[in-house]
Amino acid sequence: MKALFLAAACLIGGVIAGHAGDKPNIVLLFADDAGYSDFGFHGSRHFKTPHLDKLAASGVRLAQFYVTGATCGPSRAGMLSGIYQQRFGFEEINVPGIMSDRSKLEGDEMGLPTQLKTMGDYLQDLGYTTAVFGKWHMGIADRYHPLKRGFNEFYGFRGGARSFFPYLDPKKEDPANWIERGFENYQEHEGYLTTVLAEETCDFIERHKEQPFFAFVSFTAVHTPMEADPQDADKFLQLEGDRRICAQMALSMDRACGQIIGKLAELGLRENTIVVFTNDNGGPMDKNGSSNFPFAGVKGTQLEGGIRVPGLISWPAGLPKSSVFDHPASTLDLIPTFIAAGGGDRKAFEDLEGVDLLPFLKGETDARPHQVLHWKMETRGAIRDGDYKLISYPDRPAELFNLAVDPGEQNDLAIVERGKLKKLFRKHFAWMLELERPLFMLRRQEEGWSARRADQFREPPASDY
Repeated sequence: MKALFLAAACLIGGVIAGHAGDKPNIVLLFADDAGYSDFGFHGSRHFKTPHLDKLAASGVRLAQFYVTGATCGPSRAGMLSGIYQQRFGFEEINVPGIMSDRSKLEGDEMGLPTQLKTMGDYLQDLGYTTAVFGKWHMGIADRYHPLKRGFNEFYGFRGGARSFFPYLDPKKEDPANWIERGFENYQEHEGYLTTVLAEETCDFIERHKEQPFFAFVSFTAVHTPMEADPQDADKFLQLEGDRRICAQMALSMDRACGQIIGKLAELGLRENTIVVFTNDNGGPMDKNGSSNFPFAGVKGTQLEGGIRVPGLISWPAGLPKSSVFDHPASTLDLIPTFIAAGGGDRKAFEDLEGVDLLPFLKGETDARPHQVLHWKMETRGAIRDGDYKLISYPDRPAELFNLAVDPGEQNDLAIVERGKLKKLFRKHFAWMLELERPLFMLRRQEEGWSARRADQFREPPASDY
């Protein structure tokens, strides 16, 4: 009997060990323009996010999680490439019709440079089936299409924002925002887009449950247009205007996240699936009623309210539960973390600018993942070195803050700590000298600026900085 018990125990142990050694599935839930404080896990008294609160309790909350850009296109370019997007010139929002008149690149040609590998490419190399659901915003031209950038499946739209409801006459709308399944298979969805993206993701998970998969769920909530799901019309009556609609849209997104996580649980996949939730930039409080409390700044600024975002990472089989990680981390770290979790060779991300977060999140080291982080958009820049942060402007003196004691950036230390200010400025300036010129701000507007000079934008003279 004892021998039989031991044999059974060894068999069960072997099965468990074998399961633990499998590549984890990966689901990246990505919000759009959400406010930092508009989540239950961040203490919101108005917004309700029960499913994301549960996700936070099941894993690690990243208390100081940053994006690489304060607007959606650049932020996504950095995250999906694993490289500061300023290094390849993707500093501005690539919006045809808005940026085209100022850009060296025309309309549809503005996108994530095709020589760069994407998060999808790296995970495909490890045997993952990959998919994008929702907003792409990495280029409209065919060569930028997700199916040509490391993803096996795509359901969504190539542009940056669209209605949450089906277009009654798509031909009257921007083709970049038509719903597309696969490549050039255009057909408008039925119902509310946030819910549809969850349904499509669940279908993908169901079809690929026997193999490792990566789903990038790129929600359009809570980006404008401010359109709530009709089923939530009677919710949040204590709020008014866009603030109320934003809360309704966030509730829909939370419900969609819960549906996807529920599908993982239903199929027995939740234990060995990494689920990440984050957001592309700070909330544009004047546009969608979001709130970035307790931080100053909004989308488009390099104050904390523009670049610090919610961050959750849950992996029941590999990470602690109900944990808070309180050192700066970045969306640059997602690709290295995913590669490491998927059993990839660390040499695969030696050229990337993020780090594998797993040792930090497991408590295997007390070090910071990053001593220094940088931001830049046009003539504005910022650097965080330890707990000090410098913000530089083209039209007024630089500011210096100690985020450890002043996360709301209310006490400018630039005058009283001149030595620290100069040190950070020099360090940030040295980083800027390594960067490409912006891709989308190069259109010749002055007569006499030669075509030869315009074509040499990748080799600017030092004085341009």
